[in-house]
Amino acid sequence: MTCQAGISYIKPMANLMEKVVSLAKRRGFVFPSSEIYGGVAGVYDYGPLGVELAKNIKDLWWQDMVYQRDDIYGIDGSIIMHPKSWEASGHVAGFTDPLVDCKKCKKRIRADKLEDWELKKENKTGQWKIVKPGSLKCPECGGELIPKVRQFNLLMETSLGVLEGEKMKIYLKGESCQNIYLDYIHIIDSFSPKIPFGIAQIGKAFRNEMTHGKFLFKTREFEQYDLEYFIRPKDSAKYYKEWKKIRWDWYVKRIGLNKKNLHWRQHGEDELIFYAKDAWDIEYKYPWGFDELEGVHDRNNYDLIQQGKFSGKKLDYQDEETNKRFVPHIIECSGGVGRTFFASLLDAYHEEKDKNGIRVFLSLDPRLSPYKIAIFPLLANKPELVKKARSAYKNLSADLVVAWDDIGNIGKRYRRQDEIGTPWCVTVDYQTLKDDTVTIRERDTMKQKRLKVDKLKDYFQNRLK
Repeated sequence: MTCQAGISYIKPMANLMEKVVSLAKRRGFVFPSSEIYGGVAGVYDYGPLGVELAKNIKDLWWQDMVYQRDDIYGIDGSIIMHPKSWEASGHVAGFTDPLVDCKKCKKRIRADKLEDWELKKENKTGQWKIVKPGSLKCPECGGELIPKVRQFNLLMETSLGVLEGEKMKIYLKGESCQNIYLDYIHIIDSFSPKIPFGIAQIGKAFRNEMTHGKFLFKTREFEQYDLEYFIRPKDSAKYYKEWKKIRWDWYVKRIGLNKKNLHWRQHGEDELIFYAKDAWDIEYKYPWGFDELEGVHDRNNYDLIQQGKFSGKKLDYQDEETNKRFVPHIIECSGGVGRTFFASLLDAYHEEKDKNGIRVFLSLDPRLSPYKIAIFPLLANKPELVKKARSAYKNLSADLVVAWDDIGNIGKRYRRQDEIGTPWCVTVDYQTLKDDTVTIRERDTMKQKRLKVDKLKDYFQNRLK
């Protein structure tokens, strides 16, 4: 669903971030975690509407990446993995940020994000070196920065076991995809897939990193959707091109993001990890500029080779076409649920001038909207209207996510539902009692039509296809 042509919308980019973050908290999308105790930086809870929006995003991804393909297998891997898997992946040694200390406020600042600083990371060791220091003024307090880089590992450590002295140090997942490489051999043994094939997962990841106040874009606990597509080495260019198009189209055609707010960015030579053949990011235009939404990378076969080396297991594939064994190459598509959630809110946020001032509404694709329909009795103190509205609510809510709203006048209810992105409002009025028709009002255009009550379910289900 798109906004009606010709309507004058206000897109306040200067304070869009502030408005969207405020709406998300006020209307029950996202809450700062543990806020009654002062909160935890970079950690958020999804409220009643947020959990629905996030679920709809994940369901759509799973529908398109797993259910509609016969060459992709879904898994749900554990958060706790054997610590050697993180040594094999290189995260224990190389999953680092370069931090510098402020003499005055004692805070640590990411040097690679400071103005005019040039740094270089050794991909194999993860060690950062200063090529050229820039401004030594602390962006937090104005104090003096110490031009010496500390290597800060992003993995969150914990321990496994009950006896002190016998506990094993483990790590919470720094990225969700590692389960896929460890379960790859089980998929082959259980399902005998023909190459090319993929393994998909939506899972939690944790990073002990600086968040810099970018809301859901950079958090310490988050969800990723990952697809690892296993291919013959000779086919890497073909499938890399194919998956770049699939993932771009998903954000534009399925999530409904404006193409003007998206672009591709290729990793430069100094950024490309040493084992990868190529890496491109789909970037979204967040309020601070274009930044990563999803990475689509040609990872060669490094991940399987490393996990095989550290585990002592053969992670190769028997090719039926050539009768030869080889370690497949991998095309990886890895995106953030929270980043897609945030981009969807930013892209959908609209303000429109009307006779009553400013109407705020989220022009979300109806498939993403937390509520699909809101049911109103025209008057909350008229039993005959309430009874009829409750009957419609019960019928629709058996198959769709429906809101009940009987607080305030109709105008206020419309505004309330507009602000949370509900695409359709249904009003039961006195005419309903006469001819069994109700008023359906569209969110974006505010156009209204009447329809028989017994036609509502088919009408909305067809619109949601």
